[in-house]
Amino acid sequence: MRDNIKAMKIRNIDLGEKPVLLAPMEDVTDPAFRLMCKQFGADMVYTEFVSSDALIRSVGKTMLKLNISEKERPVAIQIYGKDTDTMVEAARIVEQAKPDILDLNFGCPVKRVAGKGAGAGMLRDIPKMLEITRAVVNAVKIPVTVKTRLGWDHDSRIIVELAEQLQDCGIAALAIHGRTRSQMYTGEADWSLIGKVKENPRMKIPIIGNGDVTTPQIAREKFEKYGVDAIMVGRASIGSPWIFKEIKQYMETGHCEPLSVSDKMSVLRRQLKESVDRLDERRGILHIRRHLAATPLFKGIPNFRDTRIAMLRAETLGELSAILDKIESEILIK
Repeated sequence: MRDNIKAMKIRNIDLGEKPVLLAPMEDVTDPAFRLMCKQFGADMVYTEFVSSDALIRSVGKTMLKLNISEKERPVAIQIYGKDTDTMVEAARIVEQAKPDILDLNFGCPVKRVAGKGAGAGMLRDIPKMLEITRAVVNAVKIPVTVKTRLGWDHDSRIIVELAEQLQDCGIAALAIHGRTRSQMYTGEADWSLIGKVKENPRMKIPIIGNGDVTTPQIAREKFEKYGVDAIMVGRASIGSPWIFKEIKQYMETGHCEPLSVSDKMSVLRRQLKESVDRLDERRGILHIRRHLAATPLFKGIPNFRDTRIAMLRAETLGELSAILDKIESEILIK
């Protein structure tokens, strides 16, 4: 068993002891959700990943992803791409938005990114990955970090050596998802190689572990068993931003007091309102469906199928709000 007692720092950014970070997620980690997770105890948050190609073309929707607020700091903006010059230019644009950290995405496994050589696609071209990393580190003054995976597939799990190479490029921290690209999000995350990276005496930068951190108990186990400097929570926060409060409380006291059903419903209603206010009624409801579909609050309820279908098909704020009211009063609180 291991125990980290030192505060974790990414260069001069002090994240405290055993920090818990919100992972970057497309169509999830928008400004409102980041701030909500921050209020529940996330020690650092990441933006949705930003296309370097779209950034240098000043695509409006992409530029909006650079909007960060003082309340959510420390915050990292994450970019992806496969061309060195484009990534360097994008990094300079990001620096103007004044994030605390610039993160390079070498881990996204989805086909439209990795299939084109970006994201986890970089795991098939390590020299190019290192060239981009070195060039970006040299181009900006803010700390540069990397998020990646164990390797492209089971036969090329190269992360222990790759971590050293990335450190030599000058990055300030490394986040590792415990799966290969070919696994996507299937199977179980293998943290043993993340632990080996952390054990490597050559490694001096903080190591952030990611993958299947779904409960407070698992969070504490990852810190104790693998000695990582921080953990990152991704999919388990969707529809459940209060998980950060539960994890922090459990790690501090050994137990956690869950939010009440009413409080959790209030959080979901707030997410709905903020989503509609930010986008519009139609797009805001579409955006929030992912959170409503994923929330553990509605898991395991008998005979819930018809209500769930209605909830995920509702098209107006009034209709969806009425369904949520009914769920709370007639199903959850009896």
